[in-house]
Amino acid sequence: MAIEIKSPQFPESVADGTVATWHKKAGEKVSRDELLVDIETDKVVLEVVAPADGYLENILKNEGDTVESLEVMATLSTEASAGSASSTHVGSNEDTAVTTVEQEDLDLSLSPAVRRLISEHNLSEFDIKSIREGTSKGRITKEDVQSYIANKPAAPVSSAKQDAKTAAKPAEPSTASPSTVVSQTKVGDREEKRVPMTRLRSRVAERLMQAKNNTAMLTTFNEVNMKPVMTMRSNYKDAFEKEHGVRLGFMSFFVRAVVEALKKFPEVNASMDGSDIVYHGFYDVGVAVSSNRGLVVPIIRDADQKRFAEIESNIVTFGKKAKEGKLTIEEMTGGTFTISNGGVFGSLLSTPILNPPQTAILGMHKIQERPMAVDGEVVILPMMYLALSYDHRMIDGKEAVQFLVTIKDLIEDPGRLLLDI
Repeated sequence: MAIEIKSPQFPESVADGTVATWHKKAGEKVSRDELLVDIETDKVVLEVVAPADGYLENILKNEGDTVESLEVMATLSTEASAGSASSTHVGSNEDTAVTTVEQEDLDLSLSPAVRRLISEHNLSEFDIKSIREGTSKGRITKEDVQSYIANKPAAPVSSAKQDAKTAAKPAEPSTASPSTVVSQTKVGDREEKRVPMTRLRSRVAERLMQAKNNTAMLTTFNEVNMKPVMTMRSNYKDAFEKEHGVRLGFMSFFVRAVVEALKKFPEVNASMDGSDIVYHGFYDVGVAVSSNRGLVVPIIRDADQKRFAEIESNIVTFGKKAKEGKLTIEEMTGGTFTISNGGVFGSLLSTPILNPPQTAILGMHKIQERPMAVDGEVVILPMMYLALSYDHRMIDGKEAVQFLVTIKDLIEDPGRLLLDI
């Protein structure tokens, strides 16, 4: 019995996806719920698992191919033996005519990506031994193999073998896998490689250019004394963590301060839809998070209804999911306002770019001690620069400045957050 392996059902906000990585090859045995393939969209990476035990019969969509919702990507055979699997299959990048090391003979301790590279480049047992001896990590990684291939001198290939290789090797996909090196050159000690941009980074770049070109973006700055918040955090952090099971950070103070400021200035919480202004009666605050795949912005829903502990818990969960690539599309869709904290990387001052269709974004920065004049005396205080970028088509300079000053006042007197004043 053959079962069709289809791409996931994409949400309305996602038109299509790209086949990022096949974790199994045609003919390989798979178990129920075992990961088969990763599908990369503009926002997240979706995993497709095996619906039953069996053998991957045919791969119909190569790495780098574009797939739409519920499009058939492969077929799975539930027959008891591998003999039912097709010996020649669509989408295989393996050279079946000229192979130095057979796939079934490869060390099973190697990852699928490593085994695939070894087969694709016809590496010999001597090559594999050389790679293993040259790595200090204890195991061969994909980068180790790519580096070895790039630095290995090209070996002459006989005409007969070359003809057989050309005839047996199927056509390469028109679009390279996001993780595949397209070209790699080396002149002396200087090396460079060319790789295709991932869908997420491409989408981020597109949206940033959209924000720069299609909005009247302006940025206003202020600075805030962080000592009151730092003192409160120092006094209650142990009790807070013991009571709620999560650490008390600075972000929860800023999220709450932002919500209170948005209530006073609803145009900052609005968005543009063509020639219409949409005023939102809720407060979904996005928190920009850096991941290995690029910048992502998960959303704290109904932030006005959440306590400090709930906000901190959401942020911790989002951070873990971002590192593991487990954020869902639903967790990153929507949002009425965004906070970006470049200070965690050491940024002292920056101008954040809008996250369309939102009309404003708050940039937090590094806390740094500076001499400040207080009541006629010079005092060393922990200060942070704040930046508010906004769309001047919707928000006037007066409202933008007052919005930022409101946040400053609430952070410098955090008791007001608890008293709603």
